Amino acid sequence: MVDVVYVVNVEKVKNELLLAGSIEKVELARQRKIAPVEQALLAANIQYHITILKGEPGLEIIRYAHEQQVDLVVIGSRGLNSLQEMVLGSVSHKVMKRVQCPALIVK
Repeated sequence: MVDVVYVVNVEKVKNELLLAGSIEKVELARQRKIAPVEQALLAANIQYHITILKGEPGLEIIRYAHEQQVDLVVIGSRGLNSLQEMVLGSVSHKVMKRVQCPALIVK
């Protein structure tokens, strides 16, 4: 079973809503982001479950991985530039440092 976890960054929700114009459009945009992963899993006949969390993405992924005792975390890298990563840190970097199971960053 594969758990697909999408974290809604609560700090960016207002901006998303202002840009999209309605909560329905925001929800549709989120579904579009998840759709390629869902399609790939369906095509490979892999069972999956989608979980949508709210909060700071790195911390929520770490918490979920610990609570659900996952075997492996696979996380994408958006490729921040070196200055952004030095100042902000990346979600994938935070997860790699703090998660207690094996983790894989996919570029």
